[in-house]
Amino acid sequence: MAIRIIAALLSVALFLLFALPIPMGIINAGNVAGMLVSAVLTVIFVFHGRFTSLVSSIWEKPVGKVFIVLISLLMAGGIVLASVLSVSMAREMNDPPQNEDTTLVVLGCKVKDGRPSLMLSRRLNAAYKYMSGHETVCAVVSGGQGSDEVMSEAECMKIYLTEKGIDPQRIFMEDKSTTTKENLEFSKKLIAENGLPQKVTLVTDGFHQLRAEMLAEKTGISSPYNISGYTSWYIVPTYWVREWFGIVFYKLFG
Repeated sequence: MAIRIIAALLSVALFLLFALPIPMGIINAGNVAGMLVSAVLTVIFVFHGRFTSLVSSIWEKPVGKVFIVLISLLMAGGIVLASVLSVSMAREMNDPPQNEDTTLVVLGCKVKDGRPSLMLSRRLNAAYKYMSGHETVCAVVSGGQGSDEVMSEAECMKIYLTEKGIDPQRIFMEDKSTTTKENLEFSKKLIAENGLPQKVTLVTDGFHQLRAEMLAEKTGISSPYNISGYTSWYIVPTYWVREWFGIVFYKLFG
């Protein structure tokens, strides 16, 4: 009984964790799926007796047995897949270059009222930190202008970095892209046109690095390095789970 109460409380806590980003306007497949699974687990633990009785009654029928076996296999497969993806994502979170023969590509994110969003500013802070310690390294800031943005993400990023003291001649703007794939395709072209080092270092959030690297390699950017910006703890679960869906979708349809 005590174990079920603890499990139910943990499920409620997990639900609340996935719900935390919603007041900030962050709603995506990650927190929707997280809230749904944690809500189902909460119901199962709270109404454990009724749940086991229901499963037993379904199991008594041949079709019910098939249904339960299929659901169990799907759940087991999902857990294995999520575990494998998580290990792969964690491995790609931080792989900085060992020398200055590289070009940073800072992937765009939301611009709010002409300033970088919190997530974008943290990517830029990671780029600034690296560029400050490696004074010959240049960066491509990549991102177009959304319908609700007063300027392109690239322009906003360049302003932010130059205000922090980075020489504007070290910053190249790619301001036409609307997707991560375009970020990388257009940045690769810009790097070649300006004679910058071909070895790319991706600067984005840690949860995003694996999929960004997959897209980069598809555009001909082989084995890029990775530098990750800090991500607030309360949005990591939401975006981490969203990346599971994003990676699977890319593998199936990309």
